[in-house]
Amino acid sequence: MNMITNHLPTAELQALDAAHHIHPFTTQDELAAKGARIITRASGVTLTDSEGCEILDAMAGLWCVNIGYGRDELAEVAARQMRELPFYNTFFQTTHVPAIALAARLAELAPADLNHVFFAGSGSEANDTNMRMVRTYWAQKGKPDKKIIISRKNAYHGSTMAGASLGGMTPMHEQGGLPIPDVHHIDQPHWYEEGGDMDREDFGLMRARELEKAILDLGEDRVAAFIAEPVQGAGGVVIPPDSYWPEIQRICDKYEILLIADEVICGFGRTGNWFGSQTFGIRPHIMTIAKGLSSGYAPIGGSIVCDEVAEVIGGCEFNHGYTYSGHPVAAAVALENLRILDEEGIIDTVRTETGPYLAEKWATLADHPLVGEARSVGLMGTLALTPDKAARAPFAGDKGDVGYICREFCFANNLVMRHVGDRMIIAPPLVITKAEIDTLVARARTALDLTLEKIKKDGLYE
Repeated sequence: MNMITNHLPTAELQALDAAHHIHPFTTQDELAAKGARIITRASGVTLTDSEGCEILDAMAGLWCVNIGYGRDELAEVAARQMRELPFYNTFFQTTHVPAIALAARLAELAPADLNHVFFAGSGSEANDTNMRMVRTYWAQKGKPDKKIIISRKNAYHGSTMAGASLGGMTPMHEQGGLPIPDVHHIDQPHWYEEGGDMDREDFGLMRARELEKAILDLGEDRVAAFIAEPVQGAGGVVIPPDSYWPEIQRICDKYEILLIADEVICGFGRTGNWFGSQTFGIRPHIMTIAKGLSSGYAPIGGSIVCDEVAEVIGGCEFNHGYTYSGHPVAAAVALENLRILDEEGIIDTVRTETGPYLAEKWATLADHPLVGEARSVGLMGTLALTPDKAARAPFAGDKGDVGYICREFCFANNLVMRHVGDRMIIAPPLVITKAEIDTLVARARTALDLTLEKIKKDGLYE
């Protein structure tokens, strides 16, 4: 076992955490009673906790540590930038070299005419920017009533007021007076749970055409944009039918509404291309970026904007921005992260080697009695848990109970695999090796075996 970095005993750290630290998306009382798992260091795809346990992180932190943990190059770049220029803003007709260089590099990497970048501190902030930007765009074009943004149920676009409103997560909308006005949600392309007896591709077309119906119902003169993730991440790694995105693109083109691809999870190699839009043939006007932009080593996000939108916005004072827009340290770290992704051929490896290998190994889990579906794209995977494979049936108990049991067995067996309802999902660092994929799948199978044993014993397997 590696030497543990010197720190307080785990129980004392847990007590301090419970006393002072409010966690995101957490029932604080329950966590305080249980005690948080304390991560002390990490390398590659492996986390180490305060008790010295080594854990395979199949979620890349929070979908973000694309180049893996422990890359000294990013630490060195951050330190150098902190010494040279730790901070300056990009307001008041001022700029700095890291923001200039990163914007130029992103314009090179992004497809088509996505040549302009507005920086934010996170994906949530960037989607707030997008809402402001598309409404300002239409107002500048003499159409101030084009304000409605159409999104999807079960989508995730952040947890700020605008981000959570754009997202379609019901539990988030139940708190804080959400969604804010002029956001409309259509159904998601989730064939497994909602497709019934329909053919997968027919279902994809049907769900895409809900966008056209919504535009016509709401009024083309009132709809500003459609926003969607290429693959719904937090919604459960919902990989759309092949028919879905071409039809969405046709509809956006026909009605001349702006298309926003939220690439916060799919961007920077996750699907085997630089952007999920390239994997699925999407031609967005705006792409939301964050997470893999810096591999999570520094907080940074942004909106990559096409020439047409940037030109129109450039004709007015866009009264919007953040103190940390294009933060020099975060921008320098992101540039180094992009260099590593590029020069080490990490995304090519995902597309040609580890992505196909994961697909092959992940698919073997479909033979498990609990698994109704095992799908993946690039280095994102999803398992649907069910008591009845043929009927794709949900469990009789509360949705998510079985998924939570499985997640707990994953943690107990040193695997971070997340649950969304009764669906298990993974998105490991892009540097994961074939041997580590074997370990991941073996630990997932162990967790499934233990879950099946427990739910049969507890009468939940029905």
